[in-house]
Parts: sequence; C-alpha cells; structure tokens
Amino acid sequence: MKGTLVGTLALATGLALLPGNLSGQGLADFDYENLSFRGFSLEGGYIWPNRVDETYTVGARVDLGYLGPGLRLVPGITYWSSTMKTGEVAELESKIQDLVFGSSAGVLPPDLGEIEWSDLAISLDGHFVWAIPFDLLSFAGAGITAHIMNGEGAAISGTFVEDLLDSVAAGFNVHAGLEYPFSDFLRFYGLGRYELMEDLRYAELRMGAQIMVGPSAPGEQGSR
Repeated sequence: MKGTLVGTLALATGLALLPGNLSGQGLADFDYENLSFRGFSLEGGYIWPNRVDETYTVGARVDLGYLGPGLRLVPGITYWSSTMKTGEVAELESKIQDLVFGSSAGVLPPDLGEIEWSDLAISLDGHFVWAIPFDLLSFAGAGITAHIMNGEGAAISGTFVEDLLDSVAAGFNVHAGLEYPFSDFLRFYGLGRYELMEDLRYAELRMGAQIMVGPSAPGEQGSR
C-alpha cells in the first residue's frame, strides 16, 4: 500500500507538470480578486503512521478559490483515532521506568496497557492547479496543520503520561492529486498526502466529493 501511495504521488505530480491546454492558461492569470468561497467537500481516507496502527480518517474541506496564479487555498479539518503500537508503548514504559527508578535492578517497568491516540487536524493547504487532458485537473502543493492530539487509556488516566500525549502540535504536509469536475455542481477527487510532525508522521490516501456553490473558474470546466 505504501508503494501505491508513492506511485499515486508520482503520477499526480507528473501530470501536474505536463503543459496545460489553452483553458489551463486561464488559471495562471488569476489574482486575489478570485478569492471567495466556492464549495465544500466531505472526504475519507486511510493513513499509515509510524507510532500508531493504520486507521481510517474522516474530514471536510472548503474551496476558497484562487489567491494568485494557479494557487488555490483549501482549509480543512480531519479526524482519526487509533491504538498506539505495542513497540511504542513498551518504549514509553521503559522511559518511565528509567525516570522513576533509574537503573535499579529487579524493578519491572509499569504496565500502561492499551493506549488510544487521536488527532483533530486543522489545515490550510495551497494547491497549484493545472488543467490536463481528459477534462482532469491536477494539483500539487504543501500546507500547514495544527494537530490537537489526545491520548487515552485506563492505566494513564489522570497521570503525567496522559498529559504528555495531550498536546497541540504544528505540522507540515506535501500532497498531490487529481480532480474531476463531474458537473458544474459536483467534483470528485483523490490525493496522496504526507504529514510530518515533531513526534509523528504518516502517509495518507484520500478521496472526496465536493459540492460547488460558486462558479467554476475559467479553465476548470475542460471540454464538457
């Protein structure tokens, strides 16, 4: 699956670098006057994190139109919850043992049991958008994210370990994807994404549907 994600990112990025058609050139002429609320979408995905088990994500995003030449602003919100990997819990137990008991022999590390870790991520992404053949739009870009992390578990409830896992952290992401304007009012899209934080990182695949409440920009309609 990770290979599939890498392939998706590579394909979408490659398509984004293809020369646009004449309508695609219209996207390069936009400025901040084209910045306005145009639509919203619901999306679902799947992540492969380094510290918790693989899991599903749910989210939503808003299309704010174009801030500059081909640059679309897309704020969004995503949520996931998963179980911390066994090896990560064991490492945390060892660190607590060293902190409390030092190198005392014969002292067993604490049993933290199962720990749930969840993330409510609020992001602001910038999409560089190109029109490509087959009436598709390709996009690639980067974004910043505020992650509201929450740790839960019977053994850590009310302890400093829970306080340690409960945090607000900054993140950075890169992404690339494809979008199909099915009609003037509906679009479908898929994307690959890589999110990086100080103590957590994950790759993600997403798919979503967008309801348009504002007009499409010149160059987005293709030949339909």
